[in-house]
Amino acid sequence: MAHDNKLQVYADMVLNHNSGGEKEKNPNKNNTETWTLFNPKSEKFKRNYECFHPSKIHPDDEGRFGDMPDLCHSNLYVKSQLIEYAQWLLNEIGYDGFRFDFVKGFRGHIVRDIMQLRGHRNGQTIKPFSVGEYWDSNGQMILDWLDNANYGSDNPSGAFDFPLRGKLKDMCDTYGSSLRNLIGHGTLLNDRPSGAVTFVDNHDTADTSHGGKPIINDKMMAYAFILTHEGYPCVFWKDYFNYNLGEPAFKSGIAALVRIHEENAGGKTTVLYLDDNLYIMQREGHEGQPGLIFALNNSGDKWSGASVKTKWNNARFIPGAWRGSNTVDTPEVKWTQADGWGEFSAPPRGYTVYLPQMSGAGKGYY
Repeated sequence: MAHDNKLQVYADMVLNHNSGGEKEKNPNKNNTETWTLFNPKSEKFKRNYECFHPSKIHPDDEGRFGDMPDLCHSNLYVKSQLIEYAQWLLNEIGYDGFRFDFVKGFRGHIVRDIMQLRGHRNGQTIKPFSVGEYWDSNGQMILDWLDNANYGSDNPSGAFDFPLRGKLKDMCDTYGSSLRNLIGHGTLLNDRPSGAVTFVDNHDTADTSHGGKPIINDKMMAYAFILTHEGYPCVFWKDYFNYNLGEPAFKSGIAALVRIHEENAGGKTTVLYLDDNLYIMQREGHEGQPGLIFALNNSGDKWSGASVKTKWNNARFIPGAWRGSNTVDTPEVKWTQADGWGEFSAPPRGYTVYLPQMSGAGKGYY
């Protein structure tokens, strides 16, 4: 059904910790009892203490999740069973890729090995997509994990851009936060955009009952940012449907930004203007995506804009998506001059996405 509607589906892979086992005496822990005996009715991947940390093969563990036992991926039996499982998900179930949970808890070689697999469906070879959940505000640690997980791989994994998400939350929820903080080293979007899976909230960050801290104010500013920039943006189901931010009938919701992401947001990102309260950038376009200009206004009481030099000469721009905190005014159509200069603006605590208008393929602008 998903594939019939041109959707890809990714499996949530929990490769670090296991729960639901029975107790057994564990010689690797001075014969204390551990919950490490697994005898599934499927007869698939039976496990005992030898499959977990600490083990004779590899005594150390990268990181624990609660008090659940962690699989030892250096055990060849464990490794072979996980790879077999991933291949089954690709070929028999029909998944298109994987989300690897809590990757800071294990070494990256198992991700690399799984990503060398290929699915086979309807006579076609499927190269799976994947993203690792390395939940940390330190961008360098995530980059180090990517280097380890992707070493020698021809199908590298991405990672969720938690550092960028932290900056977006500051922008939305912290009074006086500067837009300058969005730019610079420390985020995957800046340091490795090809590996950045950007997001605003997810099932963990939005779950206040388990310590999550969702974005509360002006969340659409964050969605406008990730859906116009490079990276692989994620939309949280609850934001779109439960909290009614999708707004498919209007240009003020996520739906309009998704369309712009698919149709326009290609090519290099160039920041054209930046101060504490105003940010203007352009996506230069690539192949069938003609590009865009994005204006973001952090000021809470007025429209804000600036004159910038774009790549487009004598071009007409229409507002394709916009939203502000206290205005319903439609942004004006904009033009650039013969030298590419033009003025672009956004409503208070809001954004405008401007789209170049083509008069015909390869025929310039009107």
